[in-house]
Amino acid sequence: MTGRAPASASGPAGDADAAAWGELLAASYREIGERAMRDLPIYNDALGIEAVGFRPFNGTIVGIMVTPWFMNVAMPAGAVTPATSGATVRMRFPAGDIEFTLSEIARIGRNASCSLFSPMFQFADMDAARATAEAALAELMLPADSEEAVRRREPETSPIDRRNFLRGVLMERHG
Repeated sequence: MTGRAPASASGPAGDADAAAWGELLAASYREIGERAMRDLPIYNDALGIEAVGFRPFNGTIVGIMVTPWFMNVAMPAGAVTPATSGATVRMRFPAGDIEFTLSEIARIGRNASCSLFSPMFQFADMDAARATAEAALAELMLPADSEEAVRRREPETSPIDRRNFLRGVLMERHG
């Protein structure tokens, strides 16, 4: 199913509303972190919990949630169907369709999330995690057919002339 979350009490409007929803989500995860996650082996003590880049998008809100145990694209699920937690829904972004898992979060209600990283041990500090979250969100918002996206998909190669190709092959065999 492809859809978009409509404006709702848990959702959208302007930049301030988007940032506020992201901060409310972060506060919920801080509570979850203290209550249930801190002592688990997947918890990276070098990281904190931060809502990164939450913004209005297509009548809802989208951003990246960074925690010591995951990094997810997150958005309010609003009236998106199906209504059961654990169900999935595909959402359209400029970069393409992304599959989200629906869940319930205390004080937030229905949430749609797409995992980017879990666990988070590849991040030495919050600066690295934040930079990755910002880059992921920028990629998500980059239209798949834009010049920049097409350029990034092209392999970085230089033209090889026949002589250099043969020299390279011969050097590998004999070198």
